[in-house]
Amino acid sequence: MEQIEIFEIPSPCRGICEVNNRGYCKGCFRSREERFHWHALSEQQKRKVIELCAQRQKRVMAAKKRSSDTPPADNPQHPEQEDLF
Repeated sequence: MEQIEIFEIPSPCRGICEVNNRGYCKGCFRSREERFHWHALSEQQKRKVIELCAQRQKRVMAAKKRSSDTPPADNPQHPEQEDLF
């Protein structure tokens, strides 16, 4: 049985509208198809898309955190300054 919705689920668009290297919007984390067909989706489908977007955002944030926690091996944090003379 599907739950009755009183309010329409609004678009998660944040107005950034740039695509990352995996094809998801950098602002709302929706795929191209999810963005283009948002108004045609049922309320249940919209909830599922928002759930998927939250999972995608968590993965991106975790990857950014991991990359900022470990400095690259070829670029130490405190390189020695070369002698100018």
